[in-house]
Amino acid sequence: MIIKRGIAVSPGVVSGPALIIGTEDFRIPYKMVRADVVEGEVEKVKVSLAKVATEIAESERVASERIGKQYGAIFGAHLMMAQDPKLANEIEELIRHRRFSAEFASSQVLRKYAKQFQDLGDAYFAERATDIFDLEKRILRHLLGERREDLAHLTSPVIVLSRNLTPSETAGLNRKYVKGFATEIGGHTSHTAILAGALSLPAVVGLGSFLSEVSGGQMVILDGNRGEIIIDPDDETLDRYKDSAEEMRSVRKRFELLRGLEASTKDGLRIQLQGNIEFPEETEMCMEHGADGIGLYRTEFLYLGSSTIPSEEDHYEAYRKVIAAMNGKPITIRTLDIGADKIPGYFSHLYNGEANAALGLRSIRLSLQELTLFKIQLRAILRAAVGADVGVMFPLVSTLLEFRQARATLLDVMEDLEEQGIEFNRHVRIGMMVEVPAAAIMAREFAAEVDFFSVGTNDLIQYTLAADRSDPAVAKWFNSGDPAIMRLLKNVGEAAVEHDISASICGQICSDPKFIPVLIGLKFKTFSVSPQAIPEIKEVIRSLDSQRIEEITRKVFTFDSARSIETYLQGELIKLCPEVTR
Repeated sequence: MIIKRGIAVSPGVVSGPALIIGTEDFRIPYKMVRADVVEGEVEKVKVSLAKVATEIAESERVASERIGKQYGAIFGAHLMMAQDPKLANEIEELIRHRRFSAEFASSQVLRKYAKQFQDLGDAYFAERATDIFDLEKRILRHLLGERREDLAHLTSPVIVLSRNLTPSETAGLNRKYVKGFATEIGGHTSHTAILAGALSLPAVVGLGSFLSEVSGGQMVILDGNRGEIIIDPDDETLDRYKDSAEEMRSVRKRFELLRGLEASTKDGLRIQLQGNIEFPEETEMCMEHGADGIGLYRTEFLYLGSSTIPSEEDHYEAYRKVIAAMNGKPITIRTLDIGADKIPGYFSHLYNGEANAALGLRSIRLSLQELTLFKIQLRAILRAAVGADVGVMFPLVSTLLEFRQARATLLDVMEDLEEQGIEFNRHVRIGMMVEVPAAAIMAREFAAEVDFFSVGTNDLIQYTLAADRSDPAVAKWFNSGDPAIMRLLKNVGEAAVEHDISASICGQICSDPKFIPVLIGLKFKTFSVSPQAIPEIKEVIRSLDSQRIEEITRKVFTFDSARSIETYLQGELIKLCPEVTR
């Protein structure tokens, strides 16, 4: 019996025979072509791109019908890439000027883009490289006529094991037979992970190398709650997990009944449970799960899905769509949170390819350098926010000067709109993400000037503990429960209380039920989580009271290691709410 641990991205416990999908290495037969066949190679690319566009459009239709328009939108972004004239032109240029074959030129261009994403130092956008690889595979399939095993035509239940699954492969899984999947690579923020959650398909990613240790047909248990797979389990373990899976199904049915109830402790302490979204269409899932609002509206999709800079109207329409769908509930819009290297062509004059992107020109620093783009986004937010409760949130703020410059830019935009006679919301909340140690340490000084904090714990942990959360080699040092993280959160929470501003948390820590008592104890009253996590977190909150919260929080600060803290919190969760630990 072999146990492998990775990242849980979609809950559920299933067991069944393994179906191993190997890596799909297309063997490009030749790199160069003769001059007399160049035109033929160019035509091959045009035909292939047209076929791929048709194929992706069908994937978008199927995904929209099966799991919702918000997930079909993922393929809409793929379609824009496939139809982008810049892509076709770059491939054609390599064929004409360097006499590359159609296959080799296509692969070179797409892998150049994928590498730019992978080298960013930011886990969220590095995951977008999978989308590029998905497009590359589609194009090469048409150019070379090779196909991977078709997962849509299975005839018996399996658990899919693979190096990775692309978004299109995930959306196309036949749920009648695919009980779950596990991959060697991947992270929380990949589109594959998002689709797994939408499909309610148990999934574990980021397991590291394990495919060589399992054979096709071998019995496997996949635990999407704990992020584990068990290869060749013994009878006792298999029986135990079967019982656990049945209990979990019963618990989840009960969680659904919580949808209309408030997230309040036994003694009436009200907690705001809000949703994180990437696409406007995800508001539907937030409403279905009873979200109190949107705590984090990521806006990067507007930039990444287009070869041209999004216009003010592009921004406006996306924001109005979410505001209308949330029907008066509060919405926090995060301004552009990407680095100069993340959008090919937009900011090439700013990016030094040899720099460490994680520590370079990104997020609010980039916006303050590219003020024209920043003002376009701010104008759209202010216009869209008319009649709504909207917060503008600046990401990765590290100094008071940065925040003041960003706020001053927002005020300048307000003046411009007023002079132009354009209606806007002059009372938007102005806040910042606390995701670097400098900001957490200076929380009291920031709290005197902001309307709200939102702690981005993923980056805060990464920067504090010097551990890239997407790198398996250092994953053991990325610990949410580290005493240093607890102290930083305490400082932020206390600063917010002293200055009477709201403080929320977004990040994986607040989707982990065992941390909920201590986070409330550290004065955080708003959590922004993935929509699917809302019912479970609500269950935990409704099982607590203020006295128990205070006791747990006090005890946490007596430990000096992440392991001790997390073990203690897990034990307390079992006592308080055993249903969510199964």
